[in-house]
Amino acid sequence: MPETTADQPINPAIGKWAGPLGLPEFGKISEADLEAAIDVALPAHLAEIDAIASASAAPTFENTVIALELAGPLLSRASAIFWNIAGANTNDALQALERKLAPEMARHHSAVTMNAALFKRIDALYQDRANLGLDDEALRVLEKKWKGFVRSGANLNDKDQTRLAAINERLATLGTTFSQNILADESTYLLLLEDETDLAGLPASLKASMRAAAEERGHPGKHAVTLGRSIIEPFLTFSSKRALREQAFKAWAARGETDGARDNRPIVAEIVKLRAEKAALLGYETFAHFKLDDTMAKTPENVRNLLETMWEKASARAAEEASDLADLIQAEGQNHSVAPWDWRYYSEKVRAARFNLDDAELKPYLQLDQLILAAFDTANRLFGVSFVERKEAKAYHPDARVFEVLDAEGARKAAFIADYFARPSKRSGAWMSGFQEQHRLANDQGGEGQTPIILNVMNFAKAPPGEPVLITMDDARTLFHEFGHALHGMLSDVTYPSISGTSVSRDFVELPSQLYEHWLTVPEVLQRFALHHETGEAIPEALLHKMKAARTFNKGFSNVEFTASALVDMAFHALTPEEAADVDPMAFQASVLADIGMPEEIVMRHATPHFAHVFSGDGYSAGYYSYMWSGVLDADAFQAFEEAGDAFDEATAEKLHRYVYSSGGSMDAEAAYLAFRGKLPSPDALLRKENLA
Repeated sequence: MPETTADQPINPAIGKWAGPLGLPEFGKISEADLEAAIDVALPAHLAEIDAIASASAAPTFENTVIALELAGPLLSRASAIFWNIAGANTNDALQALERKLAPEMARHHSAVTMNAALFKRIDALYQDRANLGLDDEALRVLEKKWKGFVRSGANLNDKDQTRLAAINERLATLGTTFSQNILADESTYLLLLEDETDLAGLPASLKASMRAAAEERGHPGKHAVTLGRSIIEPFLTFSSKRALREQAFKAWAARGETDGARDNRPIVAEIVKLRAEKAALLGYETFAHFKLDDTMAKTPENVRNLLETMWEKASARAAEEASDLADLIQAEGQNHSVAPWDWRYYSEKVRAARFNLDDAELKPYLQLDQLILAAFDTANRLFGVSFVERKEAKAYHPDARVFEVLDAEGARKAAFIADYFARPSKRSGAWMSGFQEQHRLANDQGGEGQTPIILNVMNFAKAPPGEPVLITMDDARTLFHEFGHALHGMLSDVTYPSISGTSVSRDFVELPSQLYEHWLTVPEVLQRFALHHETGEAIPEALLHKMKAARTFNKGFSNVEFTASALVDMAFHALTPEEAADVDPMAFQASVLADIGMPEEIVMRHATPHFAHVFSGDGYSAGYYSYMWSGVLDADAFQAFEEAGDAFDEATAEKLHRYVYSSGGSMDAEAAYLAFRGKLPSPDALLRKENLA
């Protein structure tokens, strides 16, 4: 029977996770259960906070900082279940609850971080930190805690705190609405292809995925183009029907621009205005200055220098690539220019001709299940961990698979949930998240510490029943990328929850993920796991050579679409409150793109109305550049293995494990990288990797 807390029934399956591997028993938990639990957990957590803040004993690291680290276990568990399911398997009830909870959670966070008595205790410890006898990890936690409170308004006067809390609450509501609008546009769009001629140029594997997508959406026997990347991008690459490419591309590019209630453009305008005001309240020139103050980059100027260096090289290369495409169009007797919906199609033709390589030749060797095994095997060889699927462990959706993660001695290291396939209830993209972070403190279940429960979510297109799921090389990179993030969470080995796993600076967090992508193209990995889905034969060496030769093909295009998005993100968040007061998002975007000379043949990777990284929340706001910053690091980091002459060099892997994948936020990011590599890289490492030097 449900327990009773504060006169409200609470489903015990939320507070105590009794499923296999310590997972929640998802089948026993309803949306109403989550709402009831969070309604109780919020005031219960505030009561714990007030008890810490009003304690009569003098503040110590144990009675203040550690107490804060462990406060609110019911809130942590209920929130983890709710937010993860809301992103990966939502419904009308969950979306309504999300809209309700977003401002409530923001209000709650403000109440904690603006608690004057609590901050007084933290500040007293921080000011006396040199005399507390703390080890480096504990000192790091105290410093991060103090700075987090200051950045959340702890030092502001009452009036400014009230305004900041209101801003945070409104931003939470706007971010949720922004995200739900994109999902609505993506889940409702369907381009049905009923005539066989409309499938011209499409490989069999893509047609199978489109047939499965149509059937899933109630149109058996037909083929559907959806806005999931695993369908829309290959469709744009292979469809010889230019009018259909244009129709699908324009729908893809216009997500978030639906007039009426789903229009994200006024939402962006308000978000930009409120963020600028928030930064000013906290004493920063712009929101970009505020966000970058706690990163490796430090200042907007440093970010712009990196982005502008890449832009100069990438745009010049893209112009050469566009000329090649125009020549091909003309050679085929066509008289149209290169439009954005043409780029992938003609680029694939150029690549096939130049390198005798096309995706249709490669894809039969890229079976999703085999590449999952490749990612697991790579982790085993580098870090000694192994993965055992536990089919008796059920996740929140039948498609999600559960694995037990074992260390080199066979002890449980983590639980890993992998949710690979697209569905209308899942937001687009790919991400890593967690239900539970690793730490070594006493837990509320009567034990010591906890093992992490990590989640990977992707949006690959399903194959029809009985057929193998074949993915593109870009999909395979996404798989390895997100698994690199997952390893960052699973290999965490720290004492305190707040510095566990991916709790690092934004422009360092992409290093473990982007670095892990390198092992996908290590020849011995592909030769073991890239097996033809019909014959079982390993990928031919000749095909590997062609892949290597084509590795930097089309890099002008990919770096232009990324860098344009990063520059627009930075420009929005470098506005002062006065400049942001009445910004027109689309006019502003157009102005930034005109200033940098955006090629008309290419669009931003994420146009402003569907730039979820930046406007669904503030995680990557003024931070989209971080993929490139981490790219500089990962290009240099993999060179350490190349210099050792072995992609699995044991000594290099051990240092990588210790200083990058397992140290969490226990070290400053720059210090962690120096400990691993012995030096900091220059942007030249990335330019060489992208063949733009």
